Amino acid sequence: MSKTLFSMAFGVGTQNRKGEWLEVYYALPLFSPSTALTDAVAPMVGYKGGNETISITVTQAAELAAALKLVDEKQAGLLTRLAESNKPLVAVLLAEDRDPSSVPEAYLKLHLLSHRLVKPHGTNLTGMFGLLPNVAWTNLGAIDVEELAERQLEERIKGRDLKVTSVDKFPRMSDYVIPSGVRIANTARVRLGAYLGEGTTVMHEGFINFNAGTEGPNMVEGRISAGVFVGSGTDLGGGCSTMGTLSGGGNIVISVGKNCLIGANAGIGIPLGNNCTIEAGLYITAGTKIAMLSGINTVIDIVKAKELAGQDDLLFRRNSETGQVECKNQQQKVSLNTDLHDNN
Repeated sequence: MSKTLFSMAFGVGTQNRKGEWLEVYYALPLFSPSTALTDAVAPMVGYKGGNETISITVTQAAELAAALKLVDEKQAGLLTRLAESNKPLVAVLLAEDRDPSSVPEAYLKLHLLSHRLVKPHGTNLTGMFGLLPNVAWTNLGAIDVEELAERQLEERIKGRDLKVTSVDKFPRMSDYVIPSGVRIANTARVRLGAYLGEGTTVMHEGFINFNAGTEGPNMVEGRISAGVFVGSGTDLGGGCSTMGTLSGGGNIVISVGKNCLIGANAGIGIPLGNNCTIEAGLYITAGTKIAMLSGINTVIDIVKAKELAGQDDLLFRRNSETGQVECKNQQQKVSLNTDLHDNN
């Protein structure tokens, strides 16, 4: 074949009683795998080209493990373990970064993000939300929602409790991967497909959606919505919010630059440049009318917030007497408390 693939992975997952995939776990997903590896794998799994999701048996996994020992020791070791599985196995080979067309393919792309192999917006996730099924996430793994009541009864009869932690399309990231150098106070608030850079701290009320995340180091006590990427050194205060493309943001890609501070209960609906501050409690949307201030705090212009999108060194505040939203240049640099990140 001798053509570099976009991505490839071997996984173990869960299917419902109809044989439909609910989720897949990839211990060692690959971005741009070597041609030597793909040339060895392709004929053994019957790969014909393009983007394919291929179910494999434990026998095939063992054969692949033996064949790959001299090609990729880590993948060979993984396949040796997968050959012991009593759950369904799958191989996903993606020639191109196209819209995902299967649950295993979608899960591979979510893994690429959380393994830091691609950054948010670094892979095509178009249509994925509608592709993924709602799943009951339990202490016994993923269960089809339509099969949940029967499973609950089965477990009760056996004298065991079946605990449902959520019913959602996305599992929590920590059940699949925990990136190095991060702290997450409440793992239920970080979805698989989040990207957490080295040195990121997510406090109890912090939330990070899929295809969103932090460059690291960062302090996250607020909400990072789908599609939003936050630059290094930025602090998101308690209860603050970033508007995502799934909930009112339209086609605008919201991002936050380096060394910014979004105060408690504040929020943005525009991209921020580097070294910007949003006063606590102030929510800036694209249409917010903003008074631009001079160095001596006189109004020099009135603009819509979207005209300031992506600009550096801005302080946004609300005039405590008039209620007018104001913006002025700030020279003071925002910095994180390094003591909070030394143990990441």
